[in-house]
Amino acid sequence: MSILHQQRAFYGLLTLAILTSVGYGLVSHGAEGMAFGFFSSFTIAGSLMCIWERSVVRSAFSLMATFMGVAGLFLLLGSDFLAMAQILIYVGGILALILFGVMLTPPDLGERSLPRIGGTLVLVLGGASLVWKHVMDATESLAVLPVEELTPMTSQDQSVGLAFLHPEQYVVAFELAAFLLTVALVAAVYIARRRTADFEPEEAA
Repeated sequence: MSILHQQRAFYGLLTLAILTSVGYGLVSHGAEGMAFGFFSSFTIAGSLMCIWERSVVRSAFSLMATFMGVAGLFLLLGSDFLAMAQILIYVGGILALILFGVMLTPPDLGERSLPRIGGTLVLVLGGASLVWKHVMDATESLAVLPVEELTPMTSQDQSVGLAFLHPEQYVVAFELAAFLLTVALVAAVYIARRRTADFEPEEAA
């Protein structure tokens, strides 16, 4: 099977899995189930695309999709601050550092071969299934409260937003972090760029 057919089969199966997840969530739990299916499939699909793609740029955007999906799951849990921190720290910071390291690493065309990816996925899915089994066994003994006794979720987006913009709280640290991340990204692009002389064959001595 050629690489083009592998790409089409992979993205076709991925799209079908996303639509199935979103549709099942909509049918079973309405809008909240649809949102959970979308963000969870967005997270898993981004991680699968990150290890599948050979292009560094596509892998980086796929990893960004995974981070954004996790931020969406935090929003569904009512954790606005964790969602904002996920975007600011992981998308704005960790992803830039990963790009910095990947861009300076020589590419290995055999690194993402289909057998190696398949073996990695089998190991990851096997480990995830074992963790899921232990979690389900542990939660069977926990007491489940009815919906009426649960504490209502409260949103903290307004207070967090005001704290980031208040001159006596986080505005200086926020601006310094944004400036530092921008400098790191520009420096990564400058250092990793290739000059024309790098592609010219070396002359024999």
